[in-house]
Amino acid sequence: MDRTQTDIVIAGGGIAGLTATAIFAAAGFRTICVEPSAPVTTAGAEGADLRSTAFLEPAIALFDEAGLWDRFAPHATDLRVMRLADAGGAEPGIREVADFDAAEIGQARFGVNLPNWLIRREILAHLEAQPLATLLTGAKVARYTPRTREAIVTLSDGRQIRAALALAADGRDSFLRQAVGIEARRWDYGQRAMVFAVSHPLPHQNVSTEIHRTGGPFTLVPLPDQDGVPHSAVVWMETGPEAARLAALDDAGFEAALNERSCGVLGPLALASRRVSWPIISQIAARLDGPRLALVAEAAHVIPPIGAQGLNMSLADIRALRDLCVAARDRGADIGAPDLLARYNRARHADIAARVTGVDVLNRAAMAEAQGLRDLRRAGLRALYGAVPVRRVAMRAGLGA
Repeated sequence: MDRTQTDIVIAGGGIAGLTATAIFAAAGFRTICVEPSAPVTTAGAEGADLRSTAFLEPAIALFDEAGLWDRFAPHATDLRVMRLADAGGAEPGIREVADFDAAEIGQARFGVNLPNWLIRREILAHLEAQPLATLLTGAKVARYTPRTREAIVTLSDGRQIRAALALAADGRDSFLRQAVGIEARRWDYGQRAMVFAVSHPLPHQNVSTEIHRTGGPFTLVPLPDQDGVPHSAVVWMETGPEAARLAALDDAGFEAALNERSCGVLGPLALASRRVSWPIISQIAARLDGPRLALVAEAAHVIPPIGAQGLNMSLADIRALRDLCVAARDRGADIGAPDLLARYNRARHADIAARVTGVDVLNRAAMAEAQGLRDLRRAGLRALYGAVPVRRVAMRAGLGA
């Protein structure tokens, strides 16, 4: 039997798992990431992830520490203003706008936006040059056996990896979370998120625009220009029946619906990629720690794609765990010890719970169909924006500061 010894083994080679591999390797830990499928790293390839991710400033600082930011920077689009627009009147049209400008809290930007397929490409290129990082593809974790001094991870092809610490970055249905009996509370909204890219005649001016009417938010997030033409990523959340109706439309019909929903904020929108969709849920694990195991990313928490919180929360998990592990190693302690993992749980769980709750409230407000509720939502936006100290606190909280 093929046995490998390492410091840290990570189940899951999505963006969070790959990033964790880079971060722990940069911190001096031998790190192995296990992913059943080879990551797709070109936009046009079958299975490419055409979504984009907005990374806030704390995430950018973490990338810089891991040596990743120089790879991302040439491809990143700054997000300088987060615009919330209410279009909840009797007829579709913007009736209230609130611009949350990073300059107001002394920041040049809130963060940047990057295509997911490109993020994978750049992390993989980085990992190839890191002697402490290994990516194993073509097998999945089949068994998890925690022991007093190590965890044994058995792969589906029979190989074994022995590590002081295991990270579950294996998604919302995490095998490792279930293997150690950690429960997760899940609820859904009857929504789907439709994701695609668009071109448009008006420049986005580094403004991310979230439009609320019914069914969920409609968000335009800046992307780099292509051949001089402005582009944006769209995340359009709708209730299941409406999402199904939209999915059945041909491109011309879909573009007509798209332009009605966007209220013309960037001029006529044209599809610039294929459309993909997925169901929207919220989920939170009861704990983030198990025997020689830490839960991160969607193994720990899932939220609707609102306010750029999801992957940024995941990176906050990784940063907190890395700092604990580095401190333990430097004093000669065990990086997989129960007390260290309990401290990780205490450091992250309350913040995660607060953010999951906050995004849940925002999503339910954005879904409102009754006119009275939509008017109440507009009044709430106006009150939040009008109270300057509250507005600034909300911006810092959204930034992760």
